[in-house]
Amino acid sequence: MAYGLPAVNQTTLPYQINNNTNLPLLLNSSISSVRVLDIVLSSDHKLFNPEGEGWDILGTIVYEDVTNPNIRGTAKPLMGNNKTLPLINEIVYLLSLPSTLIGEISSSPVQYYINIVALWNHPHHNAYPSDANEQPTTQQKDYVQTELGNTSKITDQTLTINLGNTFIERDNIHPLLPFEGDIINEGRWGNSIRLGSTITTKGPIIKPLNDWSTVGKSGDPIIILRNGQNSISSEAWIPTIENINHDSSSIYLTSTQKIPLEAASTNYNSYTNYTPVSPNKYSGKQVIINSGRLVFNSNTDHILLSSALTIGFNSVKGFNFDTKTNFIVNASSIKLGSKDATEPMLKGNLLITELQSLLYQLTVLTTALLAVPQVQPNAQLVLSELPKISANLEKTKSKVNKLI
Repeated sequence: MAYGLPAVNQTTLPYQINNNTNLPLLLNSSISSVRVLDIVLSSDHKLFNPEGEGWDILGTIVYEDVTNPNIRGTAKPLMGNNKTLPLINEIVYLLSLPSTLIGEISSSPVQYYINIVALWNHPHHNAYPSDANEQPTTQQKDYVQTELGNTSKITDQTLTINLGNTFIERDNIHPLLPFEGDIINEGRWGNSIRLGSTITTKGPIIKPLNDWSTVGKSGDPIIILRNGQNSISSEAWIPTIENINHDSSSIYLTSTQKIPLEAASTNYNSYTNYTPVSPNKYSGKQVIINSGRLVFNSNTDHILLSSALTIGFNSVKGFNFDTKTNFIVNASSIKLGSKDATEPMLKGNLLITELQSLLYQLTVLTTALLAVPQVQPNAQLVLSELPKISANLEKTKSKVNKLI
């Protein structure tokens, strides 16, 4: 029984039909390793031919055989919906599999490439130039001396490698530190997805092995999406773990974990009941989104926020609402200025109606008092001011805010 790549050779290669038994026969082929010389990524590439394959050629590589550079050819990505595009001078596996002519000539395979060979076991790049052994001894540490047991440090940059037309090597991209059972998908620029869990040491002393494992049990699931890693040092071969407070943007989907998020504000003074637990102290199932700026935009329908307890808004500089139509608050009790506010607000229309009635009665009274010589001057003064007060009453009503 074959295992590993030999098993793949026996089970995934193209086949043709045995006319005698109608059973599939494997074609004579095998997996080989090739070095990428070029890759088609746009219609500007010299291999792009709109009259030929057209846009179907995107992702196609030009390669040379690792052991025999005189053997060259082209190969397409194996999977159409999950592509890992290699860089120039990276090494990939090559398979011979059916082409679009499979219905006509079943034994006419084409070349497809799969996984990039992780020579340096690093997400940033795994390139190995074909002429590395021809460089001076002082410039071979990254690509030759590792075979003699020296640690690979791709950031030494003692050897200039052609990685493509736009790819610029960085010396501060760190691989993620894996934990038992993790499934990790890493991009080349410090972006990653970790399907992991709470990880602690076994007894008698239980010790968390990362920031999200201080509570809960080993095996409690967590998903971490991270874009832009915390730059711990320029020594890019040293692994790192996610840090929600220093990574550029993160989404954490937890089950039992407590995440040490340093929230921008944790002022909950407005609460009288159901005061929230601070983000860095809460443990349980939650989704945390953390970045320099968050934008939630709905261009055709609503944004709906729903909570079994409260919806808390907390900010350092202010809380603003701008709307072109209505701003409606529907609640049994509304307090402004303080959670201890007790003074009721006045209803504008009702108040003005009552004040106008009072002004009318004052007008009647002062008119009668004009006939009394002792108070006639004062009554005349009050009577002259009452129309002005009545005219200004309408100005006291807000044209925006409305009460029940």
